[in-house]
Amino acid sequence: MDMTGLIVGGVALLAASAYGVVHRRRTGRVRAVPATADPVPPPQADLLTDLGVPPGQVTLLQFSSAFCAPCRATRVVCAEAARTTPGVAHVEVDAEQRLDAVRALDIWKTPTVLIVDAYGRIAGRAQGAPTRAQVLAAVAPLLPAAAEPTEEKA
Repeated sequence: MDMTGLIVGGVALLAASAYGVVHRRRTGRVRAVPATADPVPPPQADLLTDLGVPPGQVTLLQFSSAFCAPCRATRVVCAEAARTTPGVAHVEVDAEQRLDAVRALDIWKTPTVLIVDAYGRIAGRAQGAPTRAQVLAAVAPLLPAAAEPTEEKA
């Protein structure tokens, strides 16, 4: 009996499992973008303004596509974070309609959420669907100390 096929199948299964574990750990995680004290370069500032990023607010800039299920979940998480956290806005952009922005901001998959600080600098990036806790943890250091998430009473 030839064991080559069994060995190849086992190695392929092991490699696929390892990839799945790594992919699952990285999806949705907000990673910080290196901060700079420099002002936002005009081309990027103009693009963010054109996309609807309000000046002076921390903004969750979400790139989505029409048939993306994780995009819908991300929309709910980001909208809820913006609704309950003073000083946070949520802007959703259709990636297919704004290919210029997709290229300029190095968007590779949807959903991608860029966390834009009040000065218009990109402070964080999440590819995949982040959790509410991940989003709140990413925006908290960018907000004034007095801004706390509020809970609605029913």
